[in-house]
Amino acid sequence: MVALAQHPPSADRLRAIDGFLDGAWADLARHDERLRGLAVEVRFDRGVAHLTGEVAEPGQLRLVRDTVGRLAGVFGVWSRVRVGGRDPVVVDLGCGRTKQYPGNLGLDIWPAPGVDAVADLSGSLPLADDSVDVIFAVHILEHLIDFLPLVDEAHRVLRPGGVLHVMSPWWRHVNAVADPTHVRLLDVQTIKGVCGQRPAGTPRWYPLHVGCDGASIFADLTPLADGDPEPAPAQLARFFD
Repeated sequence: MVALAQHPPSADRLRAIDGFLDGAWADLARHDERLRGLAVEVRFDRGVAHLTGEVAEPGQLRLVRDTVGRLAGVFGVWSRVRVGGRDPVVVDLGCGRTKQYPGNLGLDIWPAPGVDAVADLSGSLPLADDSVDVIFAVHILEHLIDFLPLVDEAHRVLRPGGVLHVMSPWWRHVNAVADPTHVRLLDVQTIKGVCGQRPAGTPRWYPLHVGCDGASIFADLTPLADGDPEPAPAQLARFFD
């Protein structure tokens, strides 16, 4: 059974959770031979794991993020990690003045400091196929009456193994309705629908991690290519009813 918090944790509890996660990850990194020598830094901020550093190949990054994501108390795993000597191409959708990491490419419908390109996020993204490693959609999906075209565009522009990071207000929290520009309500089960309830022939996603802290939902999704198997029932059961 998937347990969802009824109320968001207090600031004090979130700091305590981050402290627990710091210790748990340090212990894992010290005792798991697969993680030794990997130059990836993991920082926890209110239950979100932030990965930076460098690895030699994509499988090492996937190992770190999968291991971090198994820790109790982690709501999402966000990363900006160099792979094989190459800086990742990271895009912030609807960034406004705030990017998740310095150096990200910021897209927004309105020009503002930090916006690198003006784009209508309800239409096509001004990005080439298979050109992006990480996309952040932080507090943007709830502003779109139909966000599936944007999700499909993210699928198009992400490279194989790329990740779409979603954060949106949870439908049961007041933040979901307090902003009059919010036109959609989202839940963890909404992400289940994105991953497994789309018509045949539409882009498919694999849920790397999905969580809810009682105020927001988080989802880390990686695109599936034609012919890739569907997520195993055990993987779906980690996150969804």
